[in-house]
Amino acid sequence: MIQRILPLVAILSLSGCALTQQATPVASDNTETVAAIKSMETNLNTRLDGMETKIETQNDYISTLEKELSNVSEELSMVRTEQTKIQASIKQATSKKTRLAPVPVSMQTQSLTDTLILGAIENVEIADIKQQFSARIDTGATTSSLNAVDLQEFERNGTQWVRFHLINQDAQEDGKLEWITAPVIRNVKIRQSTTEEAERRPVVELWIKLGAIHEKVQFTLADRSHMTHSVLLGREFIQDIAVIDVSKEFVQSKK
Repeated sequence: MIQRILPLVAILSLSGCALTQQATPVASDNTETVAAIKSMETNLNTRLDGMETKIETQNDYISTLEKELSNVSEELSMVRTEQTKIQASIKQATSKKTRLAPVPVSMQTQSLTDTLILGAIENVEIADIKQQFSARIDTGATTSSLNAVDLQEFERNGTQWVRFHLINQDAQEDGKLEWITAPVIRNVKIRQSTTEEAERRPVVELWIKLGAIHEKVQFTLADRSHMTHSVLLGREFIQDIAVIDVSKEFVQSKK
């Protein structure tokens, strides 16, 4: 009896070992699958977190751009408003522009009240010699000139200078002549209508006084002995300083 049972027990034992060996690999495969799934979930969560961070950063940047765009729109609106106002002002000024009516004589006189008026003839003082000379105010002449006689040219420190006498009637009667010495600013060529050759004349700068006027004037030196007045003041001296009333004399100076 025992001999019959032993073979059965051996067969069952062998069958149990076979089943145990088959069950072990199945359990191992399930563990690896679960671990792989968890790893995938971890990777997905990490990527989702990164994407959420990027989306939040982009949203902040978009919000900043929207604010800047809003500010630019407001500034543009202000510029357009100012432009509209300027155009309206220009249009209004243009529409109101009318032809100027002739100014009455009384108003013309009033407008000249604050302007310095010179007569056709004034006495001027040459500051270098502190003497007065009769001057003709000539709007027809561009430059000013002096009646320079005994003209002598010389060189001083490498620069051209001149000395001369300025003649007027009182000086000739008293017999007193003072030298005027000054550096030459430039030389000009003057061609008279009676001659074909051009005459070279030096130009100097001198301080003069005429009433309230104290200015440095450029004078062309020439022999004006044939002229009535020793000094001629041209437009370069008059402009931006005074106006001329040719009907009067010695307005700013004593005769």
